[in-house]
Amino acid sequence: MDRDRGITVAIDGFFAMAWFGWGQASAPAPLAAVLWSGLGLAALLTITGVILASRATGRPSLMTDRAARRRYGIIVGLEFSVLGAGAAALGATGQYRWVPVLICFGVGLHFFPLAPVLGNPSLRPLGALLILVAAVATVIGLNSEIMLSLIVGPGAGLCLLIFGVATAIGSLTEAAEAER
Repeated sequence: MDRDRGITVAIDGFFAMAWFGWGQASAPAPLAAVLWSGLGLAALLTITGVILASRATGRPSLMTDRAARRRYGIIVGLEFSVLGAGAAALGATGQYRWVPVLICFGVGLHFFPLAPVLGNPSLRPLGALLILVAAVATVIGLNSEIMLSLIVGPGAGLCLLIFGVATAIGSLTEAAEAER
C-alpha cells in the first residue's frame, strides 16, 4: 500500500471537513443538517487516511525527496500568499462574500502544478471540479445576494470527499491485490 495515497485521503478528508464547515456559516437548518453529515463523513475519511498512511508499506513518501518537498513548498507558499492577499483585499473592500469563491478557485488551480510534484494525476480533475464550483458560485453571486459559502462550501466539500473516497478505495483495492 502506498503511504502517499493514505496521506492524500487524510488531507482530502480534512479539507472536506473545512469546506463543509465553511458552508454552514449562514446555512438554513435543513442544509446545515446535510453539511453536518458531510462533515461527519469527511471526519471518518480523515481517520481512514491516517490509518492507511500508518499501515502503508512499500516505497517511502514522495515528501522524502528534497526536490519534491521544495517544489511543494514553493507551490503551497505562493498559493497561501496570493490567496491570503486576495482575501484581505476582498475583506478590506467589503466584498467578503467573494472570499470562499477566491479560495476555492485558488485551491483548484494549485492542484495542477501539484499533480506532477506529488505523482498524482487525479489532482487535475479534482482541481478542474473545484474551479467549476467557483465558476458556478460566481454566476450565482453575480445574480443574487446569497452568501457564496452556501454554494462553495458544499460543492468543494463534496468534491474532496468523493476524490478522497475514490483514493481510499483504490488504495485498499491495490493492497488486496498485492496480498494475492
